[in-house]
Amino acid sequence: MSVKTYTVQGMTCGHCVSSVKEEVGEIAGVTGVEVDLDSGRLDVSGDVADDAVRKAVEEAGYTLV
Repeated sequence: MSVKTYTVQGMTCGHCVSSVKEEVGEIAGVTGVEVDLDSGRLDVSGDVADDAVRKAVEEAGYTLV
């Protein structure tokens, strides 16, 4: 299983973190999601395409940088 790390821009609270975790967690092939509010770090475990992660983060209302 691989872990990919991304940076999410625009999160300001715990609700933001929950929204990102929920959207990314719904992607087929994702087995785990960890989000750090302070750094914006997003760790995604599983077999998933970068474009799918970007789309999910944007669906949650944030930007992947």
